[in-house]
Amino acid sequence: MTVEAETIVEPTPNGPLMVYGNVLVKDSKGTLTKKSNATAFCRCGASNNKPFCDGSHRKIGFQG
Repeated sequence: MTVEAETIVEPTPNGPLMVYGNVLVKDSKGTLTKKSNATAFCRCGASNNKPFCDGSHRKIGFQG
């Protein structure tokens, strides 16, 4: 696999893990999804759209 662009990973205060760039995400069933630009990954564990963030961190008061 070759990455053609730089990828940046940034944990946001009390929010998701932001990944900027091209990402290939493999879910628990083995399904691959291509993401580009900005992708928000859940860090709080409360998302109903895991592994992606759905904003649940705000509802539960996630600190991290």
